[in-house]
Amino acid sequence: MGEVYRARDTRLDRSVAIKVLPSHVSSNPAFRERFEREAKTISSLSHPHICALFDIGHQDGTDFLVMEFLEGESLATRLSKGPLPTEQVLRYGIEIAEALYAAHRHGIIHRDLKPGNIILTKTGAKLLDFGLAKARGGMGVLDTTLQKPLTEEGTLLGTFQYMAPEQLEGKEADARTDIFALGATLYEMATGKRAFEGNSKASLIASILDREPTPISQIHPLTPPALERVIRICLAKEPDDRWQSAHDIAAELRWIAEGTSSAYGGRPARAIPRRMLWGAMGIGAGLAIGAGATWFVLHDRAPAATMARFSIALPPSAPLYISTNAALAISPDGTRIAYRAKVGNAIPLFIRNIGEINAVQLTATEDARAPFFSPDGRSIAYISQ
Repeated sequence: MGEVYRARDTRLDRSVAIKVLPSHVSSNPAFRERFEREAKTISSLSHPHICALFDIGHQDGTDFLVMEFLEGESLATRLSKGPLPTEQVLRYGIEIAEALYAAHRHGIIHRDLKPGNIILTKTGAKLLDFGLAKARGGMGVLDTTLQKPLTEEGTLLGTFQYMAPEQLEGKEADARTDIFALGATLYEMATGKRAFEGNSKASLIASILDREPTPISQIHPLTPPALERVIRICLAKEPDDRWQSAHDIAAELRWIAEGTSSAYGGRPARAIPRRMLWGAMGIGAGLAIGAGATWFVLHDRAPAATMARFSIALPPSAPLYISTNAALAISPDGTRIAYRAKVGNAIPLFIRNIGEINAVQLTATEDARAPFFSPDGRSIAYISQ
C-alpha cells in the first residue's frame, strides 16, 4: 500500500518511519477522510507490542503516516532461515496475541496479519500496519482495496495465504478473522512452512476453504501437543469453532510456556529456614494422619487400580529392531514413543504419537541406540558411534 522511509524528527530529535501512501489512495477524498478517521482511532492504541502511530499528515498532494522506528528484522525474513525454536514461538505468539487483543478491545480488526507485518526487536515482537486496519462497525479504507488484488496478477500470494475462509467468501471480518491469521502465522513459526499452499490462486483458495494443513507433529515430532492444539483451533474453517478471543490464545500459550520452563527447573528453589521446615513437617504429618483416619472410616478399601492395554502395529517395511540396547522410549507425558526400526541395512529412530497411525522417521539417526526423552519431552537423546 505504500513506501516506508527512515526519517529524522528534528523537533523531538528521534528517528521515525514515514509511510507514504500511493496516489490512487490519497487522491480519493472519501478514502482520505476514512483513513484520517481510522488513523485517529488507531493512534489511541498504546501497547508495547504494537508499532506506535505518532502523526498523520498531508503535503503536496501526498498523505503519509509518521510511525515508531523499529530496529530488527521482520518475522518473514527470520522464517526464510527456518522455523523458530519452541521457546520463541511461545514468546512471540503471546506478544502478538496480546497486541491483537488490545486492538480488538478498541474495535479494530487488523485483517492483514502475516509474518511480513511483524517485526522482531530486542524487546520482542511488534505488530505493524494497524494504520490500514478496519474499524469494526464502520467503513474502512480497505473495504474496496482488499477486493482489488483478486483481479491483479502477482499480488495475492503474500497476504492471501493468511486470509480466513470468510474473507475469501467476502463476508464480514471480525476478531476471529485475525485469530485465523494468527494461527497460520504460528504454524509457520513452528514448522518453517506455510499452513496453506497452492500452485495457483484457485488451488490456494481451495486449500484454505476445504483442506487441513499437515499436522505439525508430522513435520516436527517433538512439538508440544498442546501448542499444536492451540494452532489447530485457530485454523478452524468456521469462526465459531475457533478461539473466540486473542486473550484466550495468549493465556493458553503462557500456560504451555510455564510448563516448558518448569520442566527445565528454570525457577530456583527458595531456601526455607530449618525451624519453619520442621514446623511444616509436623503440621503436614498431623494432617496426613487425620486425613488417613477419616479416609479409612469412610472407605472399607481402596478403589481397584485400572490398567490400559493397547497394541501398536508397525509397518512390515520398518519392524521393531530388538538388540541388547534399549529398543524404545516413552515420553514423560505418555503421548509419544521413540523406537528403533529396521529399514534396509539401516536402523534409524522413529517417533510415533499414540493418537496417530503413522510414525515419523528422524533423519541422521541410522546409528542411534538407546533413545531416551528429555524430562520435558521436547528432545530426544541417543547413543551413537
